[in-house]
Amino acid sequence: MTMRVQMPHLLARAGTVSALTLITLAGPAPAPGMAAEPSLASVSAKALQIAASKEGSPYKWGAQGPDSFDCSGLTRYSYRRAGRTLPRTAAAQYRHTEHVSRSSRKGGDLVFFHSGSGVYHVGIYAGDDRIWHAPKAGTVVRLERIWSRSVWYGRVP
Repeated sequence: MTMRVQMPHLLARAGTVSALTLITLAGPAPAPGMAAEPSLASVSAKALQIAASKEGSPYKWGAQGPDSFDCSGLTRYSYRRAGRTLPRTAAAQYRHTEHVSRSSRKGGDLVFFHSGSGVYHVGIYAGDDRIWHAPKAGTVVRLERIWSRSVWYGRVP
């Protein structure tokens, strides 16, 4: 059986989120919309792949991996494994990034949820208005649609 025959069957069985994970992890080529600079694109793409590979890992407050995560722990872990260092908290990570507009966001950018001027959550942008994140206690790392308009975007230098 060739990969062409197996892939549709595999994707049909895997479901949407798992299929997106398989596509994200499929290879080293950066996703459409990645930064033009090769080193930044490869770091962002690698961080995105690492976050996706943690799908199903349980949320645990203060956890930074490799088996459980809180929101900023997942982003920090993913970027550290990709070769960049991020501060520990979502708010500190926001201050550490180059802020970009919604129209300029790219796969691998960080998505910061805020209330007023305070950042309370972070995830990694996966494209198509979706993020990889560790939502809250009792959940697992997952791909989810951005549910709020109160978000800012940041690119890791």
